[in-house]
Amino acid sequence: MKYYLEEAGTVLKQLESDINGLSSQQAEARLAQNGPNELREAKKIPLWRRFLRQMADPMIIILLIAAVVSTVTEAISSSGAFFPTDAVIILAVVILNAALGVFQESKAEKAIEALKQMTAATSKVVRDGRLTTVHSSELVRGDIIHLEAGDAVPADARIIESASLKLEEAALTGESVPVSKYVDLLNLNESDDIPLGDRKNMVYTGSTVAYGRGVAVVTETGMKTEMGKIADALDNASDSKTPLQQKLAELSKALSFIVLGICVFIFILRIVTNLGAIDFSFALDSFMIAVSLAVAAIPEGLVAVVTAVLSIGVTKMSKKNAVIRKLTAVETLGCAQIICSDKTGTLTQNKMTVVETYGTEKQLLARAMALCSDAELDRETEKAVGEPTECALVNFAFSEGLDKNELKQQAPRIAEAPFDSVRKMMSTVHDESGKVIQYTKGAPDEILKRCTQCIIDGKAVELDQRLRENILGQNKVMADKALRTLAAAMRVYKELPEDTQPEGLEQDLVFIGLCGMIDPVRDEVRYAISECRQAGIRPIMITGDHRDTAVAIAMNLGIIQSPDEAITGAELDKISEEDFLQAVQKYSVYARVQPEHKVRIVKAWQQNGYVTAMTGDGVNDAPSIKSTDIGIGMGITGTDVTKNVADMVLADDNFATIVGAVGEGRRIYDNIRKAIQFLLGSNLSEVLSILAATIMNFTILKPVHLLWINLATDCFPALSLGVEEAEDDIMKRAPRKTSDGIFSGGVGFNVLYQGVLVTLVTLAAYFIGARIETGSWAVVNSGHGMTMAFLTMSMGEIFQSFNSRSINGSSVKLLLSGKHNKLLFAAMASSLVLTTAVIYIPFLKNAFEFTAIGAGEYFIALGLAFSVVPAVELIKYLKGRKGKKTIT
Repeated sequence: MKYYLEEAGTVLKQLESDINGLSSQQAEARLAQNGPNELREAKKIPLWRRFLRQMADPMIIILLIAAVVSTVTEAISSSGAFFPTDAVIILAVVILNAALGVFQESKAEKAIEALKQMTAATSKVVRDGRLTTVHSSELVRGDIIHLEAGDAVPADARIIESASLKLEEAALTGESVPVSKYVDLLNLNESDDIPLGDRKNMVYTGSTVAYGRGVAVVTETGMKTEMGKIADALDNASDSKTPLQQKLAELSKALSFIVLGICVFIFILRIVTNLGAIDFSFALDSFMIAVSLAVAAIPEGLVAVVTAVLSIGVTKMSKKNAVIRKLTAVETLGCAQIICSDKTGTLTQNKMTVVETYGTEKQLLARAMALCSDAELDRETEKAVGEPTECALVNFAFSEGLDKNELKQQAPRIAEAPFDSVRKMMSTVHDESGKVIQYTKGAPDEILKRCTQCIIDGKAVELDQRLRENILGQNKVMADKALRTLAAAMRVYKELPEDTQPEGLEQDLVFIGLCGMIDPVRDEVRYAISECRQAGIRPIMITGDHRDTAVAIAMNLGIIQSPDEAITGAELDKISEEDFLQAVQKYSVYARVQPEHKVRIVKAWQQNGYVTAMTGDGVNDAPSIKSTDIGIGMGITGTDVTKNVADMVLADDNFATIVGAVGEGRRIYDNIRKAIQFLLGSNLSEVLSILAATIMNFTILKPVHLLWINLATDCFPALSLGVEEAEDDIMKRAPRKTSDGIFSGGVGFNVLYQGVLVTLVTLAAYFIGARIETGSWAVVNSGHGMTMAFLTMSMGEIFQSFNSRSINGSSVKLLLSGKHNKLLFAAMASSLVLTTAVIYIPFLKNAFEFTAIGAGEYFIALGLAFSVVPAVELIKYLKGRKGKKTIT
């Protein structure tokens, strides 16, 4: 059916629906029959293909080929029974490594999938005769949906009610100018094949409401929508990497070439230093050591570990009401220096209550405020539902004996000029028993500009200068009490005017009165602002409210100390761009602002070199959200347009959540650097140990040993560091500079000296073992030495994961202060048990070619491994003392 060629009533009948919507049972049945309102996503890569992709690393393939060649060679040369021990162990370790890689990848994907569910779009729909909110995926044909400015259209639908409705359809039609929409039937004289862009009585998935409001009946959902026809499959998950992930990918590539170069050098060196005794078996063994080292030491899993840590971190953030939509925001949050926040609902509770009024006709004021709003009175609860400010007005009217539902029947709305943030007002026109009456509500100063008369004791009198000043004075009295004020006005017509645009309606108005509403400050915000100050972050309040209201609240919260730190949008307009760049640091409160002022404020801070976060909720806030470094959308009051361009969405619209997210962002970035430091330090110790042994012409570890160490020490300790709690001073540090690299703040130095440290204790363990076995300090191949070196390197790297709990602080102090990373301790204990089992369980010991070592040798090796803890603690202490002297 071509719904755009049918009357609205006919479409409703065809879809077996009406203006009261479907029942819940009908909706459930249709959902089961037609499926969810979703575009089909690209097929996910199956588990077996992911596993093979992990195994497809060139170094692993080379290693497996070498293991096969070694097995065949040994089988040919063996005179008796033969079991390919090395090949089996290598294959087992490689398979386990691949499985861990798939595990990390899957964990990250599940976390991101959970975030997608949390940020799933919702729609306002009439079900069981009541307006409610559901996930857009639950919409079905016949649903009655309500649309307003900023909403994304959730399904294809036929318009059945329109109030100045305009849609942005560029994504579908390429039309850059918002298109007016209406209920009327299209011209039937035209061809039946009306182009998509000319179907003015339809709305389509992929478009957004630019202005006005409307009601529509859903005609198609999911893949049957016009958007679904355009794309057979659409994968909403972004494959783009964060700057940190890109840096790490480049670093991994560079380190891979370095490690490969060292491996080639080790192979050639072993051959050259053993020319006299060389044979095919020795050459193959040397080749396998070089390739095993490449497999173990090349940090190919670095990006995967970091992605997993990021994903786990953002999942934790989402549980604290900060839903990250773009992973780049996590990195940028740690650099935030300025947080520009809306007042209403973010710094305050957004629980409006009318506490004061001004005007001689209180009943008329309540009537005007209730009718000129889109909030509705729930008959069951007798409480208003809708936007909080309008709810306060409808509840105020109800307290005065005026039921919004009855008012709507007495005076149905016949026209309107919806609210927008430029005019700062809205108007509705009503048919009251044959009379046409317009009610307008909005910012008092803006309403007064359009008024020529004032109601006093039931009569309209001329609004002279004295009355204007009196009204503005009463407005200031309310504002000084931190009340949010709205004014109401009216206009009477003989009949509905032809021009119902704002310019035509909003003039020659009659002033009715003022409502003063209290919006209590959130209790947790005062502490959050104090925490901002300690963290080197400056909070900025931006509001459309009166200057006096803004100043009163800002001083109460500690955002400013003096009214001189506040400026209005009108005053800002008089300052040139050049002067504002110099003056921007003077102001922490902006009152009576327009959306374009937000963009100007953001750019001024950015041009002064500051990383800036900005909140927004309205459709006109999208440009400032896009231009800022961290765009923050409001989850409760925010429009779809704003949320879709935001980097982060606040599920509770709370300023304290932003500050908490900054701390959490800093923690995640800290933990990523800890994991990087641990992984690269461990890899460096493996490379240096093999290189030193090769230069001195002895075998310190065999291929299977390197692969085992890599398996036991890389994955779980690194992931465990990713869930490390924030250090106590995390929000007492200055914001991180955006120019800081991965190795800044001591990470590069830590990787080098800690890698060398583990190398030294590993070599020491080898020589002590060789001395115990041979009774000499001569450099020889030794089974005892190899076994002790294996134990020391394995556990040395594990103890390094403990050292990495703090990059520059004491890990021991963390432990003593009661901060226990149970996951890390479990990983450390598991590694000790597994490493000990490999050394002492007979069949494993024989498979790994270890020599039975006594308790003394075991504890010497373990003691050497543990020695890295006090050594690193001492170096951190000395570095800390040097840093303090430099500051002094």
